Amino acid sequence: MKNKETTSKYMGAGLLSATVASLCCITPVLALISGASGIASAFSWMEPARPYLIGLTVLILGFAWYQQLKPKTAEEIECECDEDGNKPFIQTKKFLGIVTVFAALMLAFPYYSRVFFPSSSNKDLVVVNASDVETVTFAVQGMTCNSCVAHVENEVNKLPGIVAVTASYREGVVRVEFDRARVGLAGIEERINATGYDVVGRR
Repeated sequence: MKNKETTSKYMGAGLLSATVASLCCITPVLALISGASGIASAFSWMEPARPYLIGLTVLILGFAWYQQLKPKTAEEIECECDEDGNKPFIQTKKFLGIVTVFAALMLAFPYYSRVFFPSSSNKDLVVVNASDVETVTFAVQGMTCNSCVAHVENEVNKLPGIVAVTASYREGVVRVEFDRARVGLAGIEERINATGYDVVGRR
């Protein structure tokens, strides 16, 4: 019985660490859904700890699987007989499998988070004068994954006169091509800052 309770605790701890590991990438999607754009970068400070949290999740769930799959002692078999073999669902291999799949989905979230953001390819664009089109690169702090990038691109694309937006969390930049007759640099900078990520300069 004690082993089963321990396995359940490991499952819970594994799920928690997987969720915490992906918080920095989940909040931009939550910001999109809730409309509270500024909360997007709330957990970006956790990004440096992400590899350790992923490792912790793998270790915890690995140990939970070990507890489930290791051969039972005679004492454990006898104990199960006393309980009429009715094992709660939360202590079954099936439930541990569900927890493991959910944890894997959480850990992989940064790689598929872009699907939650609307596509900018069907945006109506009106450029009156081609000579008014300008490209500026903003240096931006706080972006840590593809989810952050998609969030910034989505918000800037809502402005009138935006031709194209390309962000890169690796380079820490947001490149914006825009019609300066319809939108100014200050407006673009303000929109980026409103996402919770900070414009620290222009290149």
